Amino acid sequence: MEKVWWKESVVYQIYPRSFMDSNGDGIGDIQGIISKLDHLKDLGIDIIWLSPVYKSPNDDNGYDISDYKDIMDEFGTMADWEELLAQIHNRGMKLIMDLVVNHSSDEHEWFIEAKKSKDNPYRDYYIWRKGKDGKEPNNWESCFSGSAWKYDETTDEYFLHLFSKKQPDLNWENPTLRGEVYDMMKWWLDKGIDGFRMDVINFISKVDGLPDGEPQEGKKYVSGAPYFMNGPKIHEYLQEMHQQALSGYDVMTVGEMPGVSPEQAQLYTDEQCKEVNMVFQFEHVDLDSGPNGKWDLKPLDLKDLKWSLSRWQKGLEKAGWNSLYWNNHDQPRIVSRFGDDQNYHNESAKMLATLLHMMKGTPYIYQGEEIGMTNVKFDSIDDYRDIEILNMYKEKVEAGVPVKDIMKSIYVKGRDNARTPVQWNSSENAGFTTGTPWIKVNPNYREINAEKVVADSNSIYHYYRKLIQLRKQHEIIVYGDYDILHEDHPQVFAYTRTLGNEKLVVVCNFYGEDTTFELPEDLSSKHNTLLISNYNVEESEAISQIALRPYEARVYKLS
Repeated sequence: MEKVWWKESVVYQIYPRSFMDSNGDGIGDIQGIISKLDHLKDLGIDIIWLSPVYKSPNDDNGYDISDYKDIMDEFGTMADWEELLAQIHNRGMKLIMDLVVNHSSDEHEWFIEAKKSKDNPYRDYYIWRKGKDGKEPNNWESCFSGSAWKYDETTDEYFLHLFSKKQPDLNWENPTLRGEVYDMMKWWLDKGIDGFRMDVINFISKVDGLPDGEPQEGKKYVSGAPYFMNGPKIHEYLQEMHQQALSGYDVMTVGEMPGVSPEQAQLYTDEQCKEVNMVFQFEHVDLDSGPNGKWDLKPLDLKDLKWSLSRWQKGLEKAGWNSLYWNNHDQPRIVSRFGDDQNYHNESAKMLATLLHMMKGTPYIYQGEEIGMTNVKFDSIDDYRDIEILNMYKEKVEAGVPVKDIMKSIYVKGRDNARTPVQWNSSENAGFTTGTPWIKVNPNYREINAEKVVADSNSIYHYYRKLIQLRKQHEIIVYGDYDILHEDHPQVFAYTRTLGNEKLVVVCNFYGEDTTFELPEDLSSKHNTLLISNYNVEESEAISQIALRPYEARVYKLS
């Protein structure tokens, strides 16, 4: 397996709207990011992934792009962005940008032209169909609820939107459109960026004919996923993208790919295939969803998590590469989700970080994760901003679901949990803005904030710093093979990493009760080095049998 910089790096995702506001308008911006770069450098970050900062009407917080080569006014100017890139590079860090090319905004000039007539040169940049029997062309449901089609009176046809009505899907069958995308990518690469995170990139190839999804009793619209996830030409398009846009640059690419299996991910990320370096898959963050999707809450079963993470570790062991993440702008806060943010906030946040960062793959940290930010419970739906939450709420209220049940789902799974402003200090609005924030700050900012955790050597922040340092000091953490231990232990997630004659043992108590862990006899060793732990541990303590405290995590190097 080739050794390359992006395998040895740690990535930090910035969601700019919520990171830091420099001008008091309540919206995070590029100058705000620049002002906090030293926080990320001190943490040990190698790569910053910047969520979209392009021109956008903000129907889906920047993932609806109206101009791929300009900066959103609220965030600043192209000169601000160029300064950001220079400041990141001056600190020895790299920058990857979001690439959102499954869809554009309906306010993009391509779509404005496409709507004018059926013979407009831009018409075929999007996916248009005639209605069937006075209804939509098929029964596909949008990822944001309702039909995936919108009727356009001017031309008496429907256009496809797998997300919001203001996010029409681009037609990747059109070679001219693909050429426009590749030219745009090279334009950014020539500015000096270090790669792309590709939004729902495995949706770009649709099955010919766009057939109906499997009908479901009582549902007007159903998932069309089998006909657009990992579609028939996806590998052809990604290989062409590599050849036409990426091949001349030393960059990193990560493809967001819902519904991808380890076998498919191996093809996408195999170094011989020349597609993407790694994928974001969602299996492990869907394990607490019931049969009716993310809003159907069910408790996480640790055995499911062990099975999922282990099959991805083993599936991409020899070919391909894993991305490692708990949090992002679409996921609730992990310490509230799989940890205990009330009774064992510090311990469970550290345990979850240990479990992830010691695995094989490139770790991603989402803004605020390193300071232990938690989910939020706003009293009113009026305080929420996310289109997915608002659409779901409206749909469920109309269906007669009690508001308290809807709000419970939002508290646990809503995307706005990740989008409350970063808590920098204990001053008003957590130091994020001098104005009124675009979304309310989590009320716990006086207890949980960056200033406080940076000053506390026992904090979650300093634990993350140490995890990142260990990764740079021990090649085994990057390249060692993974093997699970005691797969059936109901409370402990433990595994080994092996590289040549070196071996690490990672032991994590996943729950808030004491438990015991016995090291397999073949791993017994006279000399063990404790690399990191989230409780005080005696160096001389024997590890053949370990009494683990609530959410305790330990990593030993065996020799």
